Amino acid sequence: MELVGVRIELPSNQPIVLLREVEGSRYLPIWIGAVEATAIAYALEGILPQRPMTHDLLKNATESLGATVSRVIVTELRENVFFADLVFSRNGDEVRVSSRPSDAIALAARSGAPLFANAEVLDEAGIELRDDDEEEAVARMREFLDRVTPSDFEGGPAVDEQD
Repeated sequence: MELVGVRIELPSNQPIVLLREVEGSRYLPIWIGAVEATAIAYALEGILPQRPMTHDLLKNATESLGATVSRVIVTELRENVFFADLVFSRNGDEVRVSSRPSDAIALAARSGAPLFANAEVLDEAGIELRDDDEEEAVARMREFLDRVTPSDFEGGPAVDEQD
């Protein structure tokens, strides 16, 4: 998956992180919190806060322990809540840690880790745009997000896991 960016769903002003299939035409919108949206946007824009944010701290701690974030996987959509795994690597060993997708994506944006989504998640929540022109596809996605509301999704929106 490719991290397209963070958008704001109107009129509720709810942030959405957009992922896009690298070899496909589907987008995966995930409703997230404002703090996580800011953290992702900062990483994408290369903005370095004066003091480390939580995701910067986790990246720094991971590196200090000699590990890397090898990948992030959006693993599941259950009862309209997304779940993800952070996969850490150290000395050839891998460890999976359950995470909210927004936190995992914020960490991936800082560490350069690749993003993945299980096929079942894309089949259930992906939005297909068949268009060879990427700019037009993104414009169509923005139009979709401008008029969609969380209530448009059966049982409410598929959201990032809440605490």
